[in-house]
Amino acid sequence: MSRGSASLPGDPPGGRRAVAVWGIGVSVYFVAVIFRTSLGVAGLDAADRFHVGASALSTFSILQLLVYAGMQIPVGLLVDRLGTKKMLTIGAVLFTVGQVGFAFSPSYGTALASRALLGCGDAMTFISVLRLGTRWFPARRGPLVAQLAGLVGMAGNLVSTLVLARLLHGIGWTPAFAGSALAGAVVLVLVSLFLKDHPEGYEPAPFPHQGAAYVRKQIAASWREPGTRLGLWVHFTTQFPAMVFLLLWGLPFLVRAQGLSRATAGELLTLVVLSNMVIGLVYGQIVARHHTARLPLALGTVGATAVVWAATLAYPADHAPMWLLVVLCAVLGACGPASMIGFDFARPANPPERQGTASGITNMGGFVASMTTLFVVGVLLDATGDDYSVAFSCVFVLQALGVSQILRLRGRAVRRERERLVASRVETVHVPA
Repeated sequence: MSRGSASLPGDPPGGRRAVAVWGIGVSVYFVAVIFRTSLGVAGLDAADRFHVGASALSTFSILQLLVYAGMQIPVGLLVDRLGTKKMLTIGAVLFTVGQVGFAFSPSYGTALASRALLGCGDAMTFISVLRLGTRWFPARRGPLVAQLAGLVGMAGNLVSTLVLARLLHGIGWTPAFAGSALAGAVVLVLVSLFLKDHPEGYEPAPFPHQGAAYVRKQIAASWREPGTRLGLWVHFTTQFPAMVFLLLWGLPFLVRAQGLSRATAGELLTLVVLSNMVIGLVYGQIVARHHTARLPLALGTVGATAVVWAATLAYPADHAPMWLLVVLCAVLGACGPASMIGFDFARPANPPERQGTASGITNMGGFVASMTTLFVVGVLLDATGDDYSVAFSCVFVLQALGVSQILRLRGRAVRRERERLVASRVETVHVPA
């Protein structure tokens, strides 16, 4: 099919109220991303503050992502059962407490616990925002709404890169992190007062919940769909290079391996975020109009990322030239938008009552890959005396694994999606006026 799907029976109308309510939900995700990526600009400061090396420093982000990834399926099930408002409220409380705890942590152990709590709250935000979008906007708007959610998340990353970094070096560790936690309190109030799970008249049909049997049924049914598994592997393969770069290892790589100043390195990290925001809008429009472009965009992004990383790491000099680092950061900006395409495979493969579960399975992909890469890079840096060329070579291994799975699943997923589309059209034709 060359164009996005038409409106389906029972589709919510969208409109200004939908934008307003969705905006409240996405603001929670915005703050969660600020907190999640705050360590990316504070990695060197954290190493000095807690007197740790590369492996221990990577443990901060690994633990945070481990909790995040491990929570995805439980959160997806809970979103399907409890609704968006409750999950965003719980998430905002947890990640705000985690950020405050990180601000005042006197030791490495308490700081680790705070990041784990933050990761738990963060895990509840994005799937909830995706669910909120499906409840308030027509299905044909799904790809664009999802990309816009990702764009807002990258705006949160931009705040970390530009604002929090300056606060950190201006007023110090504790005031910067504790002050940023106020944003969590603000979005918590907004959600409590104004967020609605769905428009009036569009309440989801009641769905029986039967304890452990229901949980197993939801997970199994979602996993059986080739579109869910393809979405997971697309997310796995596309997201992690930029996530690892922004979350922790980008700044040390640019400063220690490439000899740049912190200011210049910060500008390149900002370029990744800005590139992400621009490419996200482009990818969202393309996928909304031409679903057949999904795999070419995803695989093209993986290929471009691999080529530019190889050129940077293999450059025959002590430091790569600035133009190549600029190209690297611009291409890394496409990783986030490409990862959102994974949800565009999982979404049409599952009925409304499984959307949260399917999104949770999909969202695990990139974070498992990111967690693995963060750990391996840290271990290799310690083992090789900070040889970033060797450490970052692990990126290619995970990309190869992901591409092999995407190619294995693509045929079955596309055929199954086509069958569903034909069945829905036939059903629509036979619905009495």
